[in-house]
Amino acid sequence: MTMNPDGVTVTAHALHVPDPIGGSVATAARDLFSSVAPEPACRPDQAHTVLGRKGLLFKEDATRLALCAVHRAFGLPPGKLTEPLPGAEHTAVVVSSNVGNARTVRDIVAGMRAGSAHDVSPLNGPNASSNVIASTLAIRYGFTGPNLMVCSGATSGLDAVRLGALLLRGERARRVVVVGAEPDDEVARGLAALRPAAPGTTLPVPLRAAAACVVLEHGGSGPRLGNVRRHTRPDDIADDLAPPAALRLTAPGAPGAGGGIDLTAHLGEVYGALGVVQLAVAAAWLGSGQPSGPGGALITCGDGEDGYASARLDPADVPALAGGG
Repeated sequence: MTMNPDGVTVTAHALHVPDPIGGSVATAARDLFSSVAPEPACRPDQAHTVLGRKGLLFKEDATRLALCAVHRAFGLPPGKLTEPLPGAEHTAVVVSSNVGNARTVRDIVAGMRAGSAHDVSPLNGPNASSNVIASTLAIRYGFTGPNLMVCSGATSGLDAVRLGALLLRGERARRVVVVGAEPDDEVARGLAALRPAAPGTTLPVPLRAAAACVVLEHGGSGPRLGNVRRHTRPDDIADDLAPPAALRLTAPGAPGAGGGIDLTAHLGEVYGALGVVQLAVAAAWLGSGQPSGPGGALITCGDGEDGYASARLDPADVPALAGGG
C-alpha cells in the first residue's frame, strides 16, 4: 500500500463478534460483515481457545472479548505471549465500553450489602473500575504508552478513535490500539434496555456481545483516517454527510441513515463498540480491493440522547483532508 507520511492511518484491524443476528431483513449489513469478517468468533467463556487458559481467571466478558480482538488484530498464534509484542513500548491503549463491568459492580455491591467488604475477592476488586479493560490489555501485551477508557455513551467508539488520533498527533504515542467492547450479560442487557428506542422504532435493539480493534499509526500504511468529529445536534452533522462516499455505515435513527448500511441490523446493539466496529469494517472493506470510489467510507454513530459522531476513512493513496481529527 501507499505510505501516508503526514496522516493517521489504520494499519491493522480485527472484529470479534460472536453469534451475529443475521436474517433476511439485514441483507446488506450481513453481506458486508460476512465479507470482511468470515472467521467465526468465540464466546467469552471460550476465549481460552484464542488466548490460552493462563491469565483469564476473574476476567470479565468484555475484557475477554477485547483481548481476543487485539490478539486477532496483531495476527498472533493461540496462547499467551511469552514476551511483549514488538513495538509495544510507546504504544497507547484507548478502550470504549459503557457497560463492560456493570455486572461486577452489581455483584460487589450486593455482596457488601449482604455481608461486608471482606466478602469481596481481591481478585475481583479491580474489575470494579471501568479502566480494567484498558489496563489488562496494556499489562498482557506490554503496552507502555497512555492508557485511556471512554464511557461516553452511544458515541464512545468514535470518541475513542478521536482520542487515539490526538495521542498520535500530539506525539504522546507512536502507535495506538483502539478497542470497543461490550458484553451481553443480564446486567448489561438490562441497562442497555433503558436507553430510548431509535426514531421510527418502538423497542431498543437487544444488546449483543462484541469487540473490535483498530491499530492507528502516524505515517503508517493503510487507509487514512480523516475527520473525526462530535456533533451535539443532528443538524450539525449535515456537512459531514454531504461529501460523496463509496461506503456509508450508520446507526439506527442517525441523520442520513436512509442512505447507509446499519450494521446493528445484523449484529444487534453493540453500543460503545459500534464506532470501532464500523471503522474496522470500513478498513477491511477498503483493503479488500473493492472499488472505493470518491470519498472512501463515511461512519456515523450516536443517538438523540448522547449526540452523534462521524468519521471518514479514505484509501491509502487519497490526500489528507484539512482539519482531520
